[in-house]
Amino acid sequence: MTIYFLGTGTSQGIPVIGSKHPVCLSADFKDKRLRVSIWVYDDQNSFVIDCGPDFRQQMLNANCTKIDAVLFTHEHADHTAGLDDIRPFNFYQGEIPIYGHTRVLENLKRRFDYVFETENKYPGAPAVKAVEVTNNQSFYIGSKKVVPINAMHGNLQVFGYRIDDFAYLTDVKTIEKEEIEKLKNLKVLVINALRDEPHHSHFSLQEALDFVTLVQPQKTFFTHISHVLGFHEEVQKKLPENVFLAYDNLQITL
Repeated sequence: MTIYFLGTGTSQGIPVIGSKHPVCLSADFKDKRLRVSIWVYDDQNSFVIDCGPDFRQQMLNANCTKIDAVLFTHEHADHTAGLDDIRPFNFYQGEIPIYGHTRVLENLKRRFDYVFETENKYPGAPAVKAVEVTNNQSFYIGSKKVVPINAMHGNLQVFGYRIDDFAYLTDVKTIEKEEIEKLKNLKVLVINALRDEPHHSHFSLQEALDFVTLVQPQKTFFTHISHVLGFHEEVQKKLPENVFLAYDNLQITL
């Protein structure tokens, strides 16, 4: 199974529009971050977690030609605004299942009402099948068992997902003990690490490192990274062994 980091940035992406911050002006490709998303695939399965406003460009960058499903962590625009751009996959494949909390699915139905229209639907609109994700109820996408991980993004519930010995969580600030138990014996953990300073709804770098110490995965990759965290190469030098900053277009294989 391969994990392709489609985007590793915050809601504004890096560089931030109009910013003169040194990281936004960096020539290092690892400092250029699209909105956060991953593509998980193997010989039989292909799906993405989150579908933000950079989705079209991410699919072209990754040369992805098939997705079996879209899993949503939560409804914020940097995780959902690219839903319309699944249309080329629809033309090849037909209807695509989208998975999310019932609150997220209802939010998408309001924002993308034309996608869910049942009468007089425009023939070029995306075609989706909405599937509710419920905590403590695993499900399958193809041959892959997916275990939802319940967490909090400030006051907003979010889902992370465990697939085999891999888990992906983003926009996490707090997580209950019983959910942490679902993250034991991981080969790879991906978790958000926004910046050094505390934030009301995201792990800071130290909070993310503390979480790694608690969960004890074999390897960890940080994502949802702000430009104020610093230059990729400089931050990476300060991290413990087997903890890494992810970057756009990084691929890891389990």
